[in-house]
Amino acid sequence: MCRSIKTLRPPAIPEEATEEEMRAAALQYVRKVSGFRAPAAHNQEVFDRAVAEIAESTQRLLDGLEIRGAARV
Repeated sequence: MCRSIKTLRPPAIPEEATEEEMRAAALQYVRKVSGFRAPAAHNQEVFDRAVAEIAESTQRLLDGLEIRGAARV
């Protein structure tokens, strides 16, 4: 997997992951699976949409995780 993507849940990071951190992880994922660091103009829209969808899915995942031994908010 892509080594640039870091764990975004406690206790790996001390506080809640930011929107920027989730977008950065989504961008790295899309770059890895597409094979493009920066897409050509004709692929930009689908590339950006994929990053947004993955960032949203990441937010839902992190919101739904129950970390045992961690205080609930």
